[in-house]
Amino acid sequence: MIQLHTPKTSRNQETGRLSFMGPVSPSPAGTRRRGGRDQGTPASGDGTSRSAPCNFSTVPATKKTIRRSMLVTSATLLTLSLTTTVPVFAADKPSSSSPSPTASPSATPPANMSTVGGARLGEAGTQVDLGTGAPVLPKDVTARSWIVTDAESGDVLAAHNAHWRLPPASTLKMLFADTVLPKFPSTAQHKVAVTDLSGIGAGSSMVGIKEEETYSVHDLWLGVFLRSGNDAVHVLSAMNGGVEQTVKDMQAHAEDLQALDTHVVSPDGYDQPGQVSSAYDLTLFARSGLQKKDFREYCSTVRAKFPGETKKNDKGKTTRESFEIQNTNRLLTGDTDVSTYQGIAGVKNGNTTNAGATFTGVAERNGKVLLVTVMNPEKDEHNEVYKEAARLLDWGFSAAGKVKPVGALVPPKGVDTGAQAGATASAGSNTPVSTGDQGTKASSSPVAASAAAKGGSSGIGTALAITGGLLALVAGAVFLVNRRWPLPDLMRRRR
Repeated sequence: MIQLHTPKTSRNQETGRLSFMGPVSPSPAGTRRRGGRDQGTPASGDGTSRSAPCNFSTVPATKKTIRRSMLVTSATLLTLSLTTTVPVFAADKPSSSSPSPTASPSATPPANMSTVGGARLGEAGTQVDLGTGAPVLPKDVTARSWIVTDAESGDVLAAHNAHWRLPPASTLKMLFADTVLPKFPSTAQHKVAVTDLSGIGAGSSMVGIKEEETYSVHDLWLGVFLRSGNDAVHVLSAMNGGVEQTVKDMQAHAEDLQALDTHVVSPDGYDQPGQVSSAYDLTLFARSGLQKKDFREYCSTVRAKFPGETKKNDKGKTTRESFEIQNTNRLLTGDTDVSTYQGIAGVKNGNTTNAGATFTGVAERNGKVLLVTVMNPEKDEHNEVYKEAARLLDWGFSAAGKVKPVGALVPPKGVDTGAQAGATASAGSNTPVSTGDQGTKASSSPVAASAAAKGGSSGIGTALAITGGLLALVAGAVFLVNRRWPLPDLMRRRR
């Protein structure tokens, strides 16, 4: 089976690009060759556009605004409770009509897909709700599945077969990184054993790790993100207890993120029977990973130095030189037929025989941060997945504020979906709402909150019951109003 993870060598352009963090290492003046293989050519000029500096911090809502929103929402929910139910945007289980997550990908989008994030996301075809002045979607997007979302609010601006289970290729490495990256400090050292590199699929993309050599965890993650190195993935998996254990960890984390379309078989995304994900799930992985400083730093790095093989020179002295590796994300580096995308800051690309080309990217313009995922364009042109991702990002930035969301990115299980720190909500009181800090466990899951609101709307027949159910309705209002899961410590312009 041929695995096509690594695109052709590209022109590399770093200046004028936005990034979550500064570069992992400074950009060298030139390029290096290793083993006769061209690792990249220098850019012929800047070739990037400039824009005014942007501030990426999230502006919290004021207490007055939160209080007004809560009053309006709770009143609305109280009214609706007499006639209807509150929709549930998250689900702990796939819908009964959805196929098993282990099912092989279908040739055409299933009629009934998962409805996690909203009912419309489970429908086949393109889902968009254009408002006044909204631009039409680009007509030259041929991907089997794609999704455009607001990275901060989680609103799905538009989608096409968002929950179609397809082979993910190396974009699955986002889940691998989000799962394993927190387990080892970047300064930790690891000597590679022969067994660490066993089981790597034929034709895999490799960063060039050698047996019996020592690498830092920092080096290994550079290999994962920049060169999509399956050898780096297997070494980190060995450190994590082995490939089998890592796959179990990744599957458990996917379920915690409510990425229920995903079935993990290999930690590196190498084609395996039954290994599937979806544009929706890949976006969840990216959004979760971008909560982590190291993740943001690695995925936004254009080029870096990687340790080579230890050798003895002519004088018998042991030396170990390094070689340059470059990111294979063409919206980050540019190429002969693709320009560096203004505001791009990662995240991950992939390409295998079964998956075709896949890509998830994040970009910022004028304070708006968007995530886009594109899976398997039917149009067979060089760098087509990046071209279609760029068109969708352009549309998303133009359409922001002019379209009605067709769904939402759900938060992980147990994440507090209350108001941001310092905010309060009021329904006749000044009781503080629990903060939405990452890692803080909510007293109940989002599903439970929605279920409580739903249950409270079906059996209220007296004024006493309505009064008694008010707190449950307010709890539901907190979830609905604050379904957002903002990215903390967002990007800053890299100068």
